[in-house]
Amino acid sequence: MAGSGGGGSSSCRAVVTLILLQLCCCVAGAGGDGKYGGGASWYKDPKQPLNTRINDLLRRMTLAEKIGQMSQIERVNATPDVVNKYFIGSVESGGGSPPSAKAPPGAWVKMVSEMQGGALSTRLGIPVIYGIDAVHGHGNVYRATIFPHNVGLGCTRDPELAKKIGAAVALEVRATGIPYVFAPCVAVCRDPRWGRCYESFSEDPKVVQLMTSIISGFQGEIPAKSTKKGVPYVAGSRNVAACAKHYVGDGGTTNGTNEGNTVATRKELLRIHMPPYYSAVAQGVSTVMVSFSSWNGVKMHAHHGLVTDFLKNKLKFRGFVISDWRGLDKMTTPEHADYVMSVRLGILAGIDMVMIPYTYTEFIDDLTTLVANGTIPMSRIDDAVRRILRVKFTMGLFENPYPDPSLAGELGKQEHRDLAREAVRKSLVLLKNGKPGADKPMLPLPKTASKGSILVAGSRADDLGSQCGGWTIAWQGLTGNNLTAGGTTILDGIRRAVNPGTNVVYAENPDYHYVVQNKDRFDYAVVVVGETPYAESFGDNLNLTIPAPGPSTITNVCGSIRCVVVLVSGRPLVVEPYLGAVDALVAAWLPGTEGQGVSDVLFRDYGFTGKLARTWFRNVEQLPMNVGDEHYDPLFPFGFGLQTQPSFS
Repeated sequence: MAGSGGGGSSSCRAVVTLILLQLCCCVAGAGGDGKYGGGASWYKDPKQPLNTRINDLLRRMTLAEKIGQMSQIERVNATPDVVNKYFIGSVESGGGSPPSAKAPPGAWVKMVSEMQGGALSTRLGIPVIYGIDAVHGHGNVYRATIFPHNVGLGCTRDPELAKKIGAAVALEVRATGIPYVFAPCVAVCRDPRWGRCYESFSEDPKVVQLMTSIISGFQGEIPAKSTKKGVPYVAGSRNVAACAKHYVGDGGTTNGTNEGNTVATRKELLRIHMPPYYSAVAQGVSTVMVSFSSWNGVKMHAHHGLVTDFLKNKLKFRGFVISDWRGLDKMTTPEHADYVMSVRLGILAGIDMVMIPYTYTEFIDDLTTLVANGTIPMSRIDDAVRRILRVKFTMGLFENPYPDPSLAGELGKQEHRDLAREAVRKSLVLLKNGKPGADKPMLPLPKTASKGSILVAGSRADDLGSQCGGWTIAWQGLTGNNLTAGGTTILDGIRRAVNPGTNVVYAENPDYHYVVQNKDRFDYAVVVVGETPYAESFGDNLNLTIPAPGPSTITNVCGSIRCVVVLVSGRPLVVEPYLGAVDALVAAWLPGTEGQGVSDVLFRDYGFTGKLARTWFRNVEQLPMNVGDEHYDPLFPFGFGLQTQPSFS
């Protein structure tokens, strides 16, 4: 009995010791570091509820780690050491910022993986989210499929097509290891003098709302049974997080000035510019980018009422709000004049992640000071980080932080090029088809020339860069045919469309004497003119005339030969002075790499179906002029578009 009793006492001491050890381990092991709180690492467990994971990770984070998550820096600065040291939450490629010229998918994947390694080697291992502009395809990347810009897609009024495009772009972006795109632009462009008007689907908010279906293509479609309004949704590793931009009113500035001031009543702002965001939030858009512009003199980057009160609280948006490129710097004139004030106003307005491509240490230091001195409450920081983590968790970034090399073949694949070609066909708008008194319409064109030859003229006929426009390889875009690979120019398409035996003669800018001397050689002419590439403020334009030598090419050719004019542009231009001379006029917008889609419709394989999503003005003195205005006297009204029937032969 005594021995038995002695053994029992020893057993009790062992049990107590074991319990104490377990308690000590729980306390010491919290967050992987004893001084950061208790509990198991629930945030690493994908089986845990979303909010449990967010709360668990958030409570473990220091202020430095939180502010790091709010920081998005440019890839040129994002070495693994920098990402690790400053706990950087996001990295971006600005327009035209590849790891190297003509970098293949593998080079992008390697770069992203190295940065991710830096993030995952931090104490908490929070993955970085890499973002890139993909406003009409994966535009920064060599060999990517470039789709028509939104100004053309709006003319299709085809939300299913937009969704398919979003899904294709998502795959091409994932092929380079990137999980986040700064797209779509859901601006309602009310003045074509704006240099970003081609990024807008339409002047009509209803059309823009319709085309926000591209978000469900990027991210995947929210399951029908989901009842979580405003919660970000990304279906899986073949999708990307999307970004609705630029919140809000960017398309309504006075005279179309980029980053300008939108003068509107609250009712007008909500009626015209806000509806696309209702649709975006309903589709679970992951992020919203704030506009550089102002509303009635107040910078959107400082507008608490619209960013926090309306977007976050009223619309129940649960993703994160991101600034535009150096958006805080641009809150003052001159830029960066009072950066501490800009940081204070921007963060208190409700911006969660800040694009600070270069001056990230200054941002981190200033925000740290503002929190330390009580100017910015910790609750605001926690709200921002909670939203960022929510997006990272919902898109599966913690479970699959690294790129999938097996997706490399998705870049520029034929299936995507075929889809882009379809989008080109459906976006074309036929504005004129035959002169008064003509025996028959000018279009469709015959594939066989009775005289043996047809003339193709104009500086945009054999210019892949101008077809693609801005945000292609370089921020401002490039002219010429060396910017990327795999595309076809409009001239290429025409040569492929005509029957054997029909000679296609190309003269970029034929003078009057050449045309007169050779007019009897040609059955007809196709004249392709328009704008050169531009982006943002570089595209602001108060006259909107066809750039030279376009007008002289039209005059020289169409004065002697029956002609079709194809206008390559990011917006309507002044065409009324030339309308009488041309037999047919086609708005091709900025069709992207698949120029064969233009010839598909010119040569009767497919019919014209596009309808104007923008009002075509007579002269710039009428601007701004939009459908529904009291004084509405357009050259071609909103919704206009002649149709032709396909004739397969």
